[in-house]
Amino acid sequence: MHNQIEALLPQTITKGYKMLVAEAEAEIETLDAAEVMTLLGGGDVVLVDIRDPRELEREGMMPGAFHCTRGMLEFWIDPESPYAKPIFQQDKRFVFFCAGGWRSALAARTASGMGLKPVAHMRGGFGAWKQQGGPVEEWKAKGG
Repeated sequence: MHNQIEALLPQTITKGYKMLVAEAEAEIETLDAAEVMTLLGGGDVVLVDIRDPRELEREGMMPGAFHCTRGMLEFWIDPESPYAKPIFQQDKRFVFFCAGGWRSALAARTASGMGLKPVAHMRGGFGAWKQQGGPVEEWKAKGG
């Protein structure tokens, strides 16, 4: 009976997502959408879209961005992983973005912690990009 009661007690979360994002933004470079627009098409920058495929299908994507779902990020960055992607082995600047800027802050912090550099993230994400008039193209799934 005691175990059943314990299972019903709520968890005590000591650090919420707002604090995690704030800590990440204190450690990484944060760019606004207008700054990222000036980087679009630059050969020394990789814009990394970490949204999931449903979001790309629904909202479109930034021209030339590299898509990497948040769930595969660590595995695609690590050159020793069987899932490693050569794009993350290049000597470039990596700017992460998501829909609203929370996941990309965490992703950029993780990538930086793994040794990828330089990295930044886009404040406000793809929503801010569209609001600022950034170009959007239709997402085409690989193989589709």
